[in-house]
Amino acid sequence: MLAYMVRTTIKIPEELDARLRHEAKRRNTTISALTREAIESHLGAGRTLGAAAAGRSGRADVSERIEELLASEVLLSR
Repeated sequence: MLAYMVRTTIKIPEELDARLRHEAKRRNTTISALTREAIESHLGAGRTLGAAAAGRSGRADVSERIEELLASEVLLSR
């Protein structure tokens, strides 16, 4: 968790406040922690690129040899 936090005030309907308090008590956590968890879940915690490096081949010369590599893949698939 961050060492420094910013205080934010929000306005919510009474019914939502009651549900929030009930859930925080049920989980034995604070309203603040539950609210942070819900916001992170909704917005995504620090956005990660799930497909980043998915195509990493470990070769440094792919861009220079792309035509050759594609041609060899076509031949292998026949």
